[in-house]
Amino acid sequence: MKQALDATARGLRTFVSDVVDGFFEITHNSFALLGLAIVFAVLALAARPDLRQTGEEQLMGWLQSRKPAPEATDLEPTAIDRTTAASPHVLPKPQAAVAYWLSKKYRVAAEPLSVLVAEAFELGKKTKLDPTLILAIMAVESSFNPFAQSQVGAQGLMQVMTRVHGEKYESAGGTLTAFDPVTNMRVGVKVLQECIARAGSLEGGLRYYVGAANLADDGGYAGKVLAEHERLRQVAAGRTPPTTTPAPATRANPVQVVAPPAAPKRAEPDPQVALLGDS
Repeated sequence: MKQALDATARGLRTFVSDVVDGFFEITHNSFALLGLAIVFAVLALAARPDLRQTGEEQLMGWLQSRKPAPEATDLEPTAIDRTTAASPHVLPKPQAAVAYWLSKKYRVAAEPLSVLVAEAFELGKKTKLDPTLILAIMAVESSFNPFAQSQVGAQGLMQVMTRVHGEKYESAGGTLTAFDPVTNMRVGVKVLQECIARAGSLEGGLRYYVGAANLADDGGYAGKVLAEHERLRQVAAGRTPPTTTPAPATRANPVQVVAPPAAPKRAEPDPQVALLGDS
């Protein structure tokens, strides 16, 4: 009886050992076959880009079909059309550098700044103004806050006096568009052009723009804009100036800018001249 039990035990051990050895053999061979299959698949995809593209499309379709439905909200699907933001990666290198530098200095997201930088460069081409000058004015005037408003009513990125230049907003839909960043930029650039043409120089135009043409001192405004302008030019050229944010210019209460002696007198405010308050 004992011999029979011993023989049965040895038979079971042999059976189990054979099963384990067979399992490891099959597993080993399966991994080897799987590895070979992967190698052949990689080679096939490398040799046939069309197969790779088809496979990627099928995989993406499979993943999208299993993607959970978006949670129901009150947000409109067209909101992206109203968003003033873009990836800095789509900008040319000089513009992207300016956007990132301004983002770091003024603590504003690089994505909305990318739209403003691109628009400034486009306006610069059309108006023959240096785009970094346009950006420097926005920096000094509002620190890139599109909803900024001064005590005397200067509004938006470039702190344009809406009540003086309201007609410039009519084609865009009215004076409320002063708070649309791109529209405010376009109107501000028009005002800046007129101020420079009236003064005959950039620095003089900046004094007109800030409403200090008839004052002995512009509170350092023109100097701050020109200094920021130079820093931005360096950034666009690939250099890295310091990012210290200048203190806002302190100016006296704004006064109506009067045209040069050659210009005719006007009893009412000249709508072609900027009347801007403190940023």
